[in-house]
Amino acid sequence: MYPLYEKTEAGIQVICKEPEHVKPHLHRAIEFVYVIKGTLELGTGKELHHMTAGDLGIVFPDVIHHYQVLSKGENRACYILADPLVCGVYGEELFQYCPEIPVIARKDVPEDAVHALGQLMREEKEKAVGQAYVQILLGKSMPYLSMTEKERMGEGDLVYELVVYMAAHFREEMSLSKTAVDLGVSKYVLSRVFSGTFHSSFNRYLNDIRLSYVCELLEYTDRSVTDICIEAGFESLRTFHRVFRERYRQTPREYRKRRKEKALRSV
Repeated sequence: MYPLYEKTEAGIQVICKEPEHVKPHLHRAIEFVYVIKGTLELGTGKELHHMTAGDLGIVFPDVIHHYQVLSKGENRACYILADPLVCGVYGEELFQYCPEIPVIARKDVPEDAVHALGQLMREEKEKAVGQAYVQILLGKSMPYLSMTEKERMGEGDLVYELVVYMAAHFREEMSLSKTAVDLGVSKYVLSRVFSGTFHSSFNRYLNDIRLSYVCELLEYTDRSVTDICIEAGFESLRTFHRVFRERYRQTPREYRKRRKEKALRSV
């Protein structure tokens, strides 16, 4: 999943796919993740929450989260991202609070929420209909979530500030030194955060963000590879193709073709 939410016409995006490792990131959307098959680990703050089939995870806007896939079997999950503006009376609350535990166990997921999930996953809805199902999903789930103020989830922490900064600027020209200056720390401190918290270098983490964004655009839009490369912030097509092949062992066009063929087979 890419770190910045790209609005659709209805403000809702539904993606059902095989889950994969996703490094710490955040976005302005509320994100629902429903495990269809297998398992998935949802991380928020310093906690890692184990999810199995039928469990529902809810990540509020601007909350750092990540995913891990530890099961070797077949796994599948549905991710629903919704603009807070479509969430009705809960819109303002989404920015002030967040769940202490963001996962509702299968046995506790309300039937009306399961029904709303099913409707959202089936086919494209008219704008008003899709928004209504998102509001039902959120409204029926809220009583099962214990809320806390977002400030207690790490806001003001360097890791939080770093993820927010990179999510906002990854499409621009970036460097470790410039990022350190903008955040008011030394580049050596920042380098230790990347190696110690993200287990990655600055450049690798930046490329991971850009590649995640690229893959979403390749799979769910018809934009040209060149446009996507520029949009994601890569300095040149040559660099983009090299980094993409190193990561995925195929070209962007091959990736797009295989993903779309796989999606057709699963229909």
